[in-house]
Amino acid sequence: MAAKLVLLPLAVLVFVTIQRGLAGHAHSFVHFHGPVEGPGHEVVVHDKHGHHHVDYVAHPKYEFSYGVEDHHTGDYHGQKEHRDGKKVVGEYTIKEPGGNTRTVTYHADPHGGFFAHVHNSGGNNHHGGTYGGYGHH
Repeated sequence: MAAKLVLLPLAVLVFVTIQRGLAGHAHSFVHFHGPVEGPGHEVVVHDKHGHHHVDYVAHPKYEFSYGVEDHHTGDYHGQKEHRDGKKVVGEYTIKEPGGNTRTVTYHADPHGGFFAHVHNSGGNNHHGGTYGGYGHH
């Protein structure tokens, strides 16, 4: 699991670096801290063939954010997310071609599920709403 948490921000970093290189008038940033906190614990898994595999787990805790503002292409988007154990809180924003800015805030936890709130402003006539997964809010 820890490898996946590291790969996402690295992929974002590569994408943002490419954006910066292609558009001479772009501003971008990437911040990352994590992906885990505390000591790792060894976990041994036995498969059906009698082999055992050793892996390590630790408390997932990370923060990341990134953003791009490209005045030449009109590309404006960004995201930030924070995870501590099983609780995740985040937000992403994108400016759409019609001038609308869409901001989605979301949170997830094992008790309430996943919920996202969509807010649109300054352009296309979209109405914001709340979208929930399972559970109750």
